[in-house]
Amino acid sequence: MLEQEIDLKKRRFLTNATSVVGAVGVGFVAWPFLSTWLPSARAKAAGAPVDVDITKLEPGQLVRVLWRKKPVWIFRRDASTIAALKTLDSELLDPDNQEDQQPVYAKNKHRSIKAEVAVIVGVCTHLGCSPTYRPELGAADLGGDSWKGGFYCPCHGSKFDLAGRVYKGAPAPTNLVIPPHHFVSDSLIRIGVDQKAS
Repeated sequence: MLEQEIDLKKRRFLTNATSVVGAVGVGFVAWPFLSTWLPSARAKAAGAPVDVDITKLEPGQLVRVLWRKKPVWIFRRDASTIAALKTLDSELLDPDNQEDQQPVYAKNKHRSIKAEVAVIVGVCTHLGCSPTYRPELGAADLGGDSWKGGFYCPCHGSKFDLAGRVYKGAPAPTNLVIPPHHFVSDSLIRIGVDQKAS
């Protein structure tokens, strides 16, 4: 009787141990299959949305992120910068955004959902260089007193204002592109998805 009791305990132990080892084995076998359902790094770079926290973004500060292998600039404009955008129409090639370079919700003077936060693809529309951020007012090398801050493309000299609108006489034929985006919250922007599509 004692031997039967010992054998029964051994049998339970072996059954439980085999079950655990079998479950772990199934997990190892299933993981490669299940992991193929996750998007690859290439797929993510090809167009997956990018979330950007703008909690600490100060006026004049610019952050860069990659979306679809392109740099996207997010920066905060102050009240004087927003006011200056309205004074540049006579110097710009397309001040009223006639070209389809932005979503409908960004078809305004500041080319953004919220006037104080800009989201712009940082690729020059001439030959694809990345312009430099030049927010300082009156830069002598960019036009002196008429320069209200903006972007300068060092490749061929195109100039853009702080809404990404191209100046007249620049090699770039159109304004900088505004990507699809929306505010998930007051401090989080999702780039790559329009408000309606989220």
